[in-house]
Amino acid sequence: MAARSLSLHPTFSSRNPFRMTRTHCMNCGEARLHEFIDLKDQPNGNSFLHADELAKEQKFPLAMMVCDNCWQVQINEFPSQKVLFDDHAYITGRNAPVVAHFKELAPRIVNKLGLKENDLVIDVGANDGTFLRAFQSQGMRVLGVDPSDRTGQLARAQGVTVFRQFWCHETGKSLKQLGVKPDAITATAVFYHVPDLHDFVAGLEEVMGPNTVFVVQGVNCLDLIQKNEFDHFYHEHSCIHAVGPLQRLFNAHGLAIRDVEFSPIHGGSFILYVYRQENPIAESPAVAAAIRAEEEAGLFRLQTYQDFAARVEHNMTELRALLEKLKAEGKTVWGLGAPVKGSTVLNYADIGPDLVSHVTEVNEFKIGRVTPGTHIPVIDENAVTEHPDYYLVLCWNFLDFLLGKYDGYLKAGGRFITPVPSVQILGPGGKPEA
Repeated sequence: MAARSLSLHPTFSSRNPFRMTRTHCMNCGEARLHEFIDLKDQPNGNSFLHADELAKEQKFPLAMMVCDNCWQVQINEFPSQKVLFDDHAYITGRNAPVVAHFKELAPRIVNKLGLKENDLVIDVGANDGTFLRAFQSQGMRVLGVDPSDRTGQLARAQGVTVFRQFWCHETGKSLKQLGVKPDAITATAVFYHVPDLHDFVAGLEEVMGPNTVFVVQGVNCLDLIQKNEFDHFYHEHSCIHAVGPLQRLFNAHGLAIRDVEFSPIHGGSFILYVYRQENPIAESPAVAAAIRAEEEAGLFRLQTYQDFAARVEHNMTELRALLEKLKAEGKTVWGLGAPVKGSTVLNYADIGPDLVSHVTEVNEFKIGRVTPGTHIPVIDENAVTEHPDYYLVLCWNFLDFLLGKYDGYLKAGGRFITPVPSVQILGPGGKPEA
């Protein structure tokens, strides 16, 4: 049976109508899933409540599984998209390293694909339109698709049209009926947010023309496993992708990966270039090389995932012990950044305001609230006048940027603590300390 005809839709949990449980692989449809890490019940990591709103905070199981047939990594139970994305707190334009990445990536895509002035680029999960504005600066026409009301308003205020809609088969079909003919469709840090992978790809299949290219960037499962980046696991991430499983998924819909590149963004990401199978462009040797590297690294063996989970547990035990030691010594520790991945770390390691008294942020939709689940006050990074002895760097994926930004603090005796890939204390220039 072709993969596109499989019934892969998740079922709602009888215990909670806002949760969807997984019994089959969302890629190949087989019931061969193995849970390899349980991060305990956690709230939506992007739901920042005020201190007087905590009674309405919901928690959901957070466990990850891998299919031993196609080796897709996916979440066990996925909260509804309405719960996760209606009031999304992440704003791309507030993230300086991502803004810089998009300014470099957009012209690179334009040049690689040979896009011409007035060609149409659709961005799935457009957020506040930051990526699309980078394409606009290259002379492209742009259109965003994103379900969040807040970010959509921010995008429209800056001249970017965004449809408030989840990307799915019906979305692609509707755009096709409207005569929309994209030259490129992009999805950055989005393709692992969907509850139904086949429904998403079917939407691409509807609207992609003979020469349309789907450019997808995502956290690379190989980097995640090798670097212990477990905090990429949170409820928004229904799955984490590797090139091998994605090749199978796209092929099931008449699409094909023809090239792959890698970027250090977000701790290690791939950028795939996906075409219709009938497009004559040749497949780059990089595709087979990427899948071979995944196999050699053990991504297609269950033991690899079990070993990863053991390393994560060890690291978080070590992190909590370090924070308890610093507290006993009378040292002050704050969190640096309040990304959703930070929520995974804090909740799994059970780190609250007794160990980390404040978390600093630049996103105004998080400032003045508390961290999900652990309820640490979030304060304005730009208003800090006296720094703590240590910063726990929750946005470790932008460590290089932060080392430069906080160079004076580190040279004056302040220190960073990184939770990933291992627990370390860092001094000036990121030099580890014993």
